[in-house]
Amino acid sequence: MPAAEIDAAEWDAFASAFTGGGTGNAAHLLQTAAWAQLKCAFGWRVVRVALRSPVRIVAGAQILVRRLPLALGSIAYLPKGPLVNWQDAAQVKAVLQLCDDAARAEHAIFLKLEPDLQAGEEPAQLLHALGWQASPQALQPRRTLLVDTACEPAAALGRMKSKTRYNIGLAEKKAVVVRAAPLLHAAAELAAFWRLLQSTAARDNFGIHNERYYQTAYESFAPSGRVALLLAESAGRVLAGAMIFASGSRAWYLYGASDDAERASMAPYAVQWAAMQWAHARGCSAYDLWGVPDADEAQLEAGFTTRSDGLWPVYRFKRGFGGRLERNCGAWDHVYVPWAHRLYGAYLRLAQRNAPPG
Repeated sequence: MPAAEIDAAEWDAFASAFTGGGTGNAAHLLQTAAWAQLKCAFGWRVVRVALRSPVRIVAGAQILVRRLPLALGSIAYLPKGPLVNWQDAAQVKAVLQLCDDAARAEHAIFLKLEPDLQAGEEPAQLLHALGWQASPQALQPRRTLLVDTACEPAAALGRMKSKTRYNIGLAEKKAVVVRAAPLLHAAAELAAFWRLLQSTAARDNFGIHNERYYQTAYESFAPSGRVALLLAESAGRVLAGAMIFASGSRAWYLYGASDDAERASMAPYAVQWAAMQWAHARGCSAYDLWGVPDADEAQLEAGFTTRSDGLWPVYRFKRGFGGRLERNCGAWDHVYVPWAHRLYGAYLRLAQRNAPPG
């Protein structure tokens, strides 16, 4: 079946049933149809390819494509995929060939692949043999902290740093209450969250998307109940918020913000604690805090008190929640137009300095 005929419903039926193909992971959030719906509202198109049995999709990939200006072609990006059995070299090769054919049909200057695999798990020899090259430029964070949410909340609290537990308790003592926005008709809550994002971006000097992006992100996942917008309030004032997502057995913290006022209330800690409980209640076994500096644990622990650049302040906050550090395998590029790929790489190095998550 041509890739264009794989619609959102069929793709999500496959992705929801995907069991990880030997990696232990279900389909990643960025391989869901709702994520494609979000990106397609902001200049991307989606192309899906699949290997089929007589009755169903058995492996496949959801590729995002974006046209470049001046008739330079397009870029093709496969985030956290393909959805294949990475232990089956023949299947991996067949799906990657479909991806390659689709990217060439879209006149892509390259196809960037970021598998949902940990460092060292990718079949590097096979990828090299198929014409792929390791890329120094990953679009998603290389390292993250994963909090175990399969355990009971009391056990999760016990794994946290003592200061983080104290701050969660302090927020409760200061009457900080966390509420979830309704899945439908959440305009007021989304507007409040946008105000928090603007405040945080100005204070901490980081990039954010426009307001419609966050509205669309929420609305894309709300029909399936795979998103929560959590807002922490005290005395009627919204002090902090987070937008979190779920797919299969994992939940992700992608967007968060806090107000400049009443920072001693520790509202961001209350929001994260509520998010972990939401993930546990959904049956998620892991809560992904989405992005810390790409350094090993010894370097992170030695530097987080003094470093204030990049993701270092983020690590200072996230480390207290008791997550384990993981590093993914990064990005791989299949290059079709070398000079254009080099030019785009130079642009990307500049653009990533202040790029917002997601």
